[in-house]
Amino acid sequence: MRIPPGFNTVAPYFFADDAVALVRFLVDGLGGVEVLRHMNGDRIANAQVRLGGSTVMVSQASPAFPPMPSSTYLFVDNADDAMSRAIAAGATKIMDVADMPYRDRQGGIKDPCGNIWWLSQRLVDGPY
Repeated sequence: MRIPPGFNTVAPYFFADDAVALVRFLVDGLGGVEVLRHMNGDRIANAQVRLGGSTVMVSQASPAFPPMPSSTYLFVDNADDAMSRAIAAGATKIMDVADMPYRDRQGGIKDPCGNIWWLSQRLVDGPY
């Protein structure tokens, strides 16, 4: 099996009403790095954004592929800082950052395209 560098076996793929805005949020709000953008006319056919060690893909929604919000668990170095950055970039807080019984410090946000992100800072080494 061949997997492109920066991808994992499972790769989230977002279809958004405003793919440009979602890519901008992934970069500005979550600290991602845009690594590729393929256009089909004036719409994003496929953009790739690296978040830490994973790459996600984004496309402009269409009648054949309508927008579909998702929920994604994102490991971060500092949940409090990640929450502040995401909100400054247009996210809406849906859960305050707090220490969870499963030993993550976590908060929740909704991005401008309606996707939910769980910003999670692992507090210990080892499994859940």
